[in-house]
Amino acid sequence: MAHTRAHVFVSGRVQGVYYRATTRERAQDQGVNGWVRNLDDGRVEAVFEGPDADVEAMVEFCHEGSERANVTDVEVEYEDPEGVDGFEVRW
Repeated sequence: MAHTRAHVFVSGRVQGVYYRATTRERAQDQGVNGWVRNLDDGRVEAVFEGPDADVEAMVEFCHEGSERANVTDVEVEYEDPEGVDGFEVRW
C-alpha cells in the first residue's frame, strides 16, 4: 500500500471554530498520522501521512472542516512521508 504526505493550508473562518480538534479527531478515526496548527495569518496548517486513500480523505475533509468553519480555500502540497507517528494539535 502506497503512503503519501499532504501538507495543507486552509483559509477562511477556520480558527476559533474547533477546526483543529475536529481535524485531529477525524485523522485519528481515519488512522492518519500528522499534526494541525493555527497560523498567525488566520489560516490552519496541517500535515497528513498515511495510505494514499486515507490521506486523500483527510484532504477532502479539509474542504469542509468543523461544523462552524467556513472554508474558502485549501492549498495542498504532496511530499515524501517523514514517518510522523500519531496525530497532534500543535501550538
